[in-house]
Amino acid sequence: MTTSSIDDRRRAATAALREQTIELPSWAFANSGTRFKVFGQAGVPRDPFEKISDAAEVHRYTGVAPRVSLHIPWDLVEDFGALRRHAEDLGVSIGAINSNVFQDDDYMLGSLCNPDPRVRRKAVDHHRACVDVMRATGSTDLKIWLADGLNYPGQDDLRARQDRLAEGLAAIYAELDENHRILLEYKFFEPAFYATDVPDWGTSLLHCLALGEQATVVLDTGHHAPGTNIEFIVAQLLRQGRLGAFDFNSRFYADDDLMVGAADPFQLFRIMHEIVGADALRPDSGVNFMLDQCHNIEPRIPGQIRSVMNVQEATAKALLVDREALGAAQAAGDVLGANAVLMDAYNTDVRDLLAQLRQDMGLDPDPMGAYAASGYAEKIAAERVGGTQAGWGA
Repeated sequence: MTTSSIDDRRRAATAALREQTIELPSWAFANSGTRFKVFGQAGVPRDPFEKISDAAEVHRYTGVAPRVSLHIPWDLVEDFGALRRHAEDLGVSIGAINSNVFQDDDYMLGSLCNPDPRVRRKAVDHHRACVDVMRATGSTDLKIWLADGLNYPGQDDLRARQDRLAEGLAAIYAELDENHRILLEYKFFEPAFYATDVPDWGTSLLHCLALGEQATVVLDTGHHAPGTNIEFIVAQLLRQGRLGAFDFNSRFYADDDLMVGAADPFQLFRIMHEIVGADALRPDSGVNFMLDQCHNIEPRIPGQIRSVMNVQEATAKALLVDREALGAAQAAGDVLGANAVLMDAYNTDVRDLLAQLRQDMGLDPDPMGAYAASGYAEKIAAERVGGTQAGWGA
């Protein structure tokens, strides 16, 4: 391995990192937490406009978070055009629109899979309304996660529920404009414990293939059984051209929604290694890198800044893999040599590379320190007194 080759990889990594973007979730700035307790904090947004303002602060200090996902109806406003202009004035834009068919009492037995045709129509109509929000905000992605499932054997017909799901998704797909996509999320379990209607990437992919080219799979890194090889799923979906987005978070046990990279940074590196190897890091690759987290005990804005930095660090290490040496070792059957190439990149300290990149972008090399020194946290704590703080689900 020569010094020039290392320098070449660092230059290429810097160029790729400069173009990388990471989408933020509006709900991460609200009061969020577990089923047992949500701890409120001073300065939490009271409406979607203030959520956008906080997200813009993350972009201000990281330079790579220019989009904000919305959740409907949590982020309903009277004038989405005004919300779009507010975002643009702050240098960000509206990203994916997330539907919500899991908090209405009508959806106790499911939404698109519900045995009651009235409830299924209601769920489809909600998604039609979300498409209208997309048009008003300039969003191109409709992200669908369904809590649909069963708690007991015999509760409903498993196959009939899949038929209803296919019918409902087709009705929603028919509403899309040419530049729109459906991102269909899956989840291994919870809140349904016997059978989830979209439990894995294969089920999501089958429905997306049936719908058409504008339907892709979204992979939430917390939505898998323990021990699942997530990077294998990433590789398979990339092979099919159907990996639409990530919901990045971290988990120790289940869908913990902790900060990405907190529990297993090596897994995040392995995922990004597959992304880089498939040339899917490019902005025009069709893969959207989104965060989906709830910050229960940590401050919201710094939690998002740190999450963005964690994704950047994993990406930088993946970009520094000597792929020529790795390919040679793999072709020669050099098991330990190939693993060593990968581990050399993972063990590289990339903080100086990222600090220099931020300086070159006109940013402070220390986003966390810069935000702490900005006084923004104190400002919003003083200004946002009164009203009702936005919560996880409001």
